[in-house]
Amino acid sequence: MTNKFDLTVIGTGPGGYVCAIRAAQLGLKVAVVEKRAAHGGTCLNVGCIPSKAMLHASESFAEAGHSFEKMGIGGCKPKINVKQLLAFKDEVVLGNTKGIEFLFKKNKITAFQGTGKIVGRGKVEVTGADGSSQVLETGNIVIATGSDVANLPGVEIDEKQVVSSTGALELGKVPKHLVVVGAGVIGLELGSVWARLGAKVTVVEFLDRILPGMDGDIAKQFPRLLKKQGFEFQLGHKVTGVKTAKSGVTVTIEPAKGGEAESIKADIVLVAIGRIPYTDGLGLADVGVKVSDRGQVEIDDHFKTSADGIYAIGDCVRGPMLAHKAEDEGVALAEILAGQSGHVNYDVIPGVVYTMPEVAAVGKTEDELKA
Repeated sequence: MTNKFDLTVIGTGPGGYVCAIRAAQLGLKVAVVEKRAAHGGTCLNVGCIPSKAMLHASESFAEAGHSFEKMGIGGCKPKINVKQLLAFKDEVVLGNTKGIEFLFKKNKITAFQGTGKIVGRGKVEVTGADGSSQVLETGNIVIATGSDVANLPGVEIDEKQVVSSTGALELGKVPKHLVVVGAGVIGLELGSVWARLGAKVTVVEFLDRILPGMDGDIAKQFPRLLKKQGFEFQLGHKVTGVKTAKSGVTVTIEPAKGGEAESIKADIVLVAIGRIPYTDGLGLADVGVKVSDRGQVEIDDHFKTSADGIYAIGDCVRGPMLAHKAEDEGVALAEILAGQSGHVNYDVIPGVVYTMPEVAAVGKTEDELKA
């Protein structure tokens, strides 16, 4: 098999796999490089898809326990089997990742498992788990490596007692008390899962509001609904320390503007303060690809980086870290590379928080328009 391609995409998350498939449909010979054992990136493996599966299951559990009798459906005192819940989640994930694998085969896309590194103009080195490597020759390269969890300074995530979103999707039992650091989308969604299943949930947020970037009125009203679901909020507070012990975790917080510290005892702490672009090991500096101070790959309006023949999309570039934004960029870039006029209208990309009730928005907020 010859390792020469028109396009090589590094990363098979929503941006990468959509870009690869669209490019193949437009007649390009395409290769993809993925370091995970399964395609789909963070979204399908440890992000959007498993979290939505658990949100659906936990919502069903809550409805069965609170709403069914009102509708005349008696005898419903549900019990949660966490092991079975996680198995359901894993089954949903597997179905989606296998679906991408099928689409790659259907569109004659060649998939390489391993870590990709750009080693020159039109050259991608793929290193497998066993250390073996091969070099792909390609006309163009797309960086679609996504993002990684942002760490809280001084706090070690062990994925047991102090977890990221990945660990929060793998808890073996319902915690009695879950402390969520960060009142963004991820924190509120995963907090909702475990609150519905019986956990006490305390959310600590540095800002004096939840859901940064969402409409200000929603940010004021929505906590009232979440408090009715068992949430507690410590807004305008920062975490200054996290200590783990066999008996649990002690979280030290203090007002963001200064003041007396206090301690919160919990079983589990979820660190959900955001995500950062992931470009480790790609060799970008060696091939002249510029990266911003925030770690984002710098691109022009056509997704081109500062190096000829290298493009970037998704979480590793500017803009909101959303799967559907990455997908739109993937389609647009594939069309550009095939000689068409791909375009993304960033003003109409929606944002959704899958809590109960859901929160959704599209376009600019009132505060943004006033600024």
